Amino acid sequence: MGSATDSFTGDGFRLIEHIPFTTAKVIGSRARIGLVVLASDYTIEHEFRTLIAMPGVDVFMARIRNAPQITPDTLAAMEPLLTETADRILPGDDLDVLAFGCTSASTVLGGARIAALLGEAKPMARPSDPISAAFAAFNALGARRIGVLTPYRRDVNEIVWRYITSHGYEVPVFGSFNEEMDPVVATIDEDSLVSAIDRIRTGHDLDAMFVSCTSVRLAGAVAGIERRTGLPVTSSNHALAWHCLRLAGIADSIDGRGQLFTHGLAS
Repeated sequence: MGSATDSFTGDGFRLIEHIPFTTAKVIGSRARIGLVVLASDYTIEHEFRTLIAMPGVDVFMARIRNAPQITPDTLAAMEPLLTETADRILPGDDLDVLAFGCTSASTVLGGARIAALLGEAKPMARPSDPISAAFAAFNALGARRIGVLTPYRRDVNEIVWRYITSHGYEVPVFGSFNEEMDPVVATIDEDSLVSAIDRIRTGHDLDAMFVSCTSVRLAGAVAGIERRTGLPVTSSNHALAWHCLRLAGIADSIDGRGQLFTHGLAS
């Protein structure tokens, strides 16, 4: 870089320009993860800050417009907005991973369609979404028989069940709170979630439990539930954060965040 120039302007003040500088990549020096968040989501940003808390790994987010009532139609309505929203994340620069933070919409649109839409915004970034991340988590845990808990109403649950089982997993038991409003889902407390998980797993031969929906607040309770039950547990945000790290090449085994965070991606 050249040397600075020194001059006086017509207004009589001294102007020093082209001051030399050096650069150092600090923010996102290990990994840069982009995340498209639902406008109605209270939870995913909070849980990502907890789950991805390591120097040099940073998450950059943009919110996509959506209706707070979760129905098949409102989920599908996000499709034409996804690329545009993702393109607002670090425009003109690359990401290591780009994820869409809605589980039920990912089952409505399909993981391949989500990946294509994200790829239009950031072709170099590896794509993810919560249901694809959950499948990667099941594979890493060696789990085929999955107990599922959601907050969704029945028509959305049917889509989720079909999507999971069509990808080769068994769902012996499926439970739901049948709550369609995202702001309400974000307030479901830990005791209710733990009680529902216990009710679902009791009497069933399961390899893992999956709690679907990025609005559900469960990530901080995963390790404790696993210690008590001996059953691997993951949720949409829990699986997605892990998947983003692994796709970004962050292979750290992280204690205290559940069994999944000690695993790498399955081959």
